[in-house]
Amino acid sequence: MGSSVTLLILLFVLCHGVTVTMGRFWSTEGEERKEDPPTPDNLFLMKKSKLVIKTSAGKMRVFESYGGKASERHLHIGFITMEPKSLFIPQYIDSTLIIFVRSGEAKLGFVNKGKLARRRLKMGDVYQIPAGSAFYIVNIEGGQKLHIICSIEPSESLGDDVFQSFYIGGGLHPAPVLAGFEHEILEASFNVSGEELRKFFTKKHGGAIVHVRDSHATSIWTEFLQLEEEEKLQHLNEMVQQRQENVEMEKEDEDEESGDEEEQQTSWSWRKLLESVFGEENKNTREMITKRPPRTYNLYDRKPDFQNTYGWSIAVDGSHYHPLRSSGVGIYHVNLSAGSMMAPHVNPRATEYGIVLKGSGRIQVVFPDGSNAMDTQIKEGDVFFIPRYYAFCQIASNGEPLEFFGFTTSAQKNRPIFLVGATSLIRTMMGPELATAFGVSEKTMRSMAKAQHEAVILPAPHQEVQVVVDAVPKLSKE
Repeated sequence: MGSSVTLLILLFVLCHGVTVTMGRFWSTEGEERKEDPPTPDNLFLMKKSKLVIKTSAGKMRVFESYGGKASERHLHIGFITMEPKSLFIPQYIDSTLIIFVRSGEAKLGFVNKGKLARRRLKMGDVYQIPAGSAFYIVNIEGGQKLHIICSIEPSESLGDDVFQSFYIGGGLHPAPVLAGFEHEILEASFNVSGEELRKFFTKKHGGAIVHVRDSHATSIWTEFLQLEEEEKLQHLNEMVQQRQENVEMEKEDEDEESGDEEEQQTSWSWRKLLESVFGEENKNTREMITKRPPRTYNLYDRKPDFQNTYGWSIAVDGSHYHPLRSSGVGIYHVNLSAGSMMAPHVNPRATEYGIVLKGSGRIQVVFPDGSNAMDTQIKEGDVFFIPRYYAFCQIASNGEPLEFFGFTTSAQKNRPIFLVGATSLIRTMMGPELATAFGVSEKTMRSMAKAQHEAVILPAPHQEVQVVVDAVPKLSKE
């Protein structure tokens, strides 16, 4: 009896400790979405998320990665939403970000090799921001929200957060990293008085994403019309020169694609970033722009790697976009026609993370022992992951296409292995040995393996998909 009581007490203490540990993970600023207990319906759906930023100008929610072997690389998935004419204030973080512009247009400012660079990002653009590199993002559109999806490497900081931001600009909230130094150190560093420092570091801020004042949102065209005639001519000459530099820069980027990987440098300059965001973009500032910042890569400009009647797929690796090599992350984009399916396949090199962009459907994952790991409906906004080596397939609902985008934990060609179809593993290994393994004749084995004439993306069983369609709730528009 005594031993039973002791055991119960130990179990209670253990459970309490686990609860406290999990609670600590989601401490500090942010909201947490409660995670449903893992079941065959949601085992590989990423349900747990944290609202790390929320202001009137925008928000950022991060879905935390979990599961798999401790030795396997994990990625977190982030969603950034910015209101028209808003700014994600200058910062650097302890994780590499690969951003994908889902909708809207943005101006990205970042420090590349000690110099300030800018990129104008449009829908479909992909860009890598290395860990430790200072950057800011501006929603330059006046009437459209900016939506960004990003992969986030696990944090290297001492805390428990999924990543840690170190703000360069700020005030009382958020506080910049410089605010932690003693006043005499800052006075000596800036060579200014304490009174000037107090004005600088105590301005109230509306959080990490703020509205941009109208004076900062004035269009280039409006500014141009306000110039004198001589200034207009000079400005046009500078624009032509800048355009020529951009053309040369793009050519250099293309040449780099065929060469060795360029060493990534992540130095940053506090002064240059502040001049870019809050100061006038005069000639001296423009001269600080580097001639060779990494180029953007637009996913929507890429022709599909595979396409047939039932859909298409695109895979982007380090050979297509060289910054992916340093981060070790790949990108993919798939569109399945209504009632079609991605054939059962395996990723031999990477774990796959996916986000449903449009439509609805079904995803099925299988354990190594051949039993069902997950079989569930998916809809727009759902986030899922598939561990390396696990067999799985995605099926579009019979009533609408299924479009999903995502990241993989390898920048090398993933080369998925399709288990069924015209170019499948079953076809490749077809012979007496495989027939013996299935316990059938070789003739029966060949007949079974050659029955499917399509490859990669296949027509799905309509009756089964129709049941799934009925089970998927209708999507509500925001």
